[in-house]
Parts: sequence; structure tokens; C-alpha cells
Amino acid sequence: MADNSVETTVLIVEDEVFIRMIGVDMLEDSGFRVLEAKNADEALEILKNGADVKVLFTDIRMPGKMDGLELAEFVHARWPEIKLLITSGHCRLSDDEVPDGGRFVAKPYKLETVIEQIRKALIER
Repeated sequence: MADNSVETTVLIVEDEVFIRMIGVDMLEDSGFRVLEAKNADEALEILKNGADVKVLFTDIRMPGKMDGLELAEFVHARWPEIKLLITSGHCRLSDDEVPDGGRFVAKPYKLETVIEQIRKALIER
């Protein structure tokens, strides 16, 4: 499998600062470009400003007008080319419950699992 992390931007959306920092560090250490947002509003602002995001990696539960699933549905409707990876420590979803054939990773997650899911999503059309 080709390593396309170098040209891939991941937008991580997580309201818990420490968890977001760990996520950003692990993705950057794996060669991805990373943008970060603490809620759906910030994420949408980043996307509306034209960031070349390939993967949205979002927590489900977060404050604001939209939770992570609603954000994923909105992103899929507006930017269908963006791959979706959803996470939560409060509930479990099957991949079938994630919009647009996205993927679910339960918290606490392992670095290898997240990277594997992102790479799988990138090669699927």
C-alpha cells in the first residue's frame, strides 16, 4: 500500500484539549498534515476557508450547535470527497452507522488503529 500521508491533510475535531493534542502529535508524527478544531463551528470555518482536507477525524460528543455525527453528515453533503473517521468513548457505532461509509474508532484508540483506518479510507473510493 502506498504511503500517501505526506500529501494528506487531516482535520481533527476534539473538544478535549489534551486528547486533541495527542491526536495532532500522533498524526503529525506519522507524516500527515494536521489542522485542528475544538468544535463543529471551528471545523466548518476551516473547511469553508478552502483548506484541502482529505480526512475529517471527529469526536461525537462536543459542545456547540452540532455534534460530531451531525458535522460528518454536513461535511459529507457539502464536501463528499472528504473521508470520515468518527470516534467516541461514550458510545459504539458500527461503520454502517457512520455517514458515507465512514469509519468508527472507539476511544481510547491506538495510534496504529487510527493510522490504519485513515489509510484504508484514503484508498477506498
